Amino acid sequence: MRARFIRFVVVIQLILLTAHGFVYETWIAFQKHPDSSGITWLKVAMALLSVTFVPASLLGFRYSNFWTKLFYKFSVVWLGMLNCLVLAAGLCWIVYLGEWVFRFPAGQPALPESAYGLAAFTGFCGIINARRVRLKRIKVKLPNLPPSWRGRTAALVSDLHLGHVNGRGFIRKIVARLRSLGPDVVFIAGDLFDGARVSASYLAEEWKQLSPEQGAYFVTGNHEEFSDPAQYLDAVGNAGVRVLNNERVTLEGLDIIGVHYGDSVRPERLRSILQSAGLDRSRASILVIHAPHQLEVAEEQGVSLQLSGHTHAGQIYPFIWLIRRVFRQYAYGLNRFGKMMVYTSSGCGTWGPPMRVGTRPEIVLIEFE
Repeated sequence: MRARFIRFVVVIQLILLTAHGFVYETWIAFQKHPDSSGITWLKVAMALLSVTFVPASLLGFRYSNFWTKLFYKFSVVWLGMLNCLVLAAGLCWIVYLGEWVFRFPAGQPALPESAYGLAAFTGFCGIINARRVRLKRIKVKLPNLPPSWRGRTAALVSDLHLGHVNGRGFIRKIVARLRSLGPDVVFIAGDLFDGARVSASYLAEEWKQLSPEQGAYFVTGNHEEFSDPAQYLDAVGNAGVRVLNNERVTLEGLDIIGVHYGDSVRPERLRSILQSAGLDRSRASILVIHAPHQLEVAEEQGVSLQLSGHTHAGQIYPFIWLIRRVFRQYAYGLNRFGKMMVYTSSGCGTWGPPMRVGTRPEIVLIEFE
């Protein structure tokens, strides 16, 4: 396990070194008369920046002091900017090849300045966009829904990633928004915590301010399971949120099933849990599960609606394209899988770079028809 972890860290660091080298070499290649002293300083700066994220992440899993948080925030903001700069560098070479192949008018002198400037502006807008959590309203019609649930609402929140970037102030805003919406029930679909070293009880206390009529329910995401999830489960439970430990509860005739992330990965394990839950196909049911996978298992067991997060809808380019290839249409939004409805939320927070480019953070308010 230790050797595998070391290999993973080495691979990530090599990728970061390659990305920084690509951005640096692209900038130099398009300079007609580069200043030697400026190049030296730029090379040193890029070299130092290339080794910020990995150490910051490792420190973040062990410590939770002011300097660790500051270092981590700096590293992930730069990681997001680097992503934009890599795309900008790629654009520079695409334009260059276009000029060479199609004999477009030469425009290289201002090309990297314009592309890198646009990248920096895009990253800045992405940071602002990530802090503006929107409200997404949807209506869902479930077969066999008890009449008492028609017209009622449920709120879905996921992927807050509370940690060194999103702290007490962030969750306070989310809870305040939920209180103003007044849903009948709240579902928290995992990755409430980022997995870094934090005071889980301190962050979870804000949930005490929320008291929906039918309660609030939580299942773990993959980030809670980076280590022993007990600290997170205890913190959430002590804050008045019910942890659904692979179990079913019935709320006025509506079945709610919650499955933790680690138990949802293998189809045979998920099938066993859902069978043990004793779902009644004559009643509407909601499955709260972190990731929108194993849909065929949930559908065959008679689940009416699956609520998930995990994908962040891709969060930023080019990962939006990757996520869509992996999860297809179920990467985001309301879709149908056989007889089952599936809603995958883009989540409230961010992982890694605290920015969103091409996606929006959201709280989902579901109205039952």
